[in-house]
Amino acid sequence: MAQVLEMQFETAGGKKLTISVDEPRANLTALEVETGMQALIASSVFEVNGFGLASAFSARLIERNVSDLM
Repeated sequence: MAQVLEMQFETAGGKKLTISVDEPRANLTALEVETGMQALIASSVFEVNGFGLASAFSARLIERNVSDLM
C-alpha cells in the first residue's frame, strides 16, 4: 500500500501550497506533522510569487492500493 503525507499551507499572499512526502514514517503522529509544518514556515524556504508560507492549513495521510494486472 502506497502512502503520501500531504501538507497544505497558506502563503502571506493568500495562495495555497501543497507539499507531498512519499512513504512517510509509519508511526508519524499529528503533533510531529504540526511541528514539522511550523518548522517549514519558520525556515522561509518556500515561496509562491514572492510570498512565504504564513500558516499551516491542513495535513492528511493518503493511502493507495495498487494491484498490478500484468
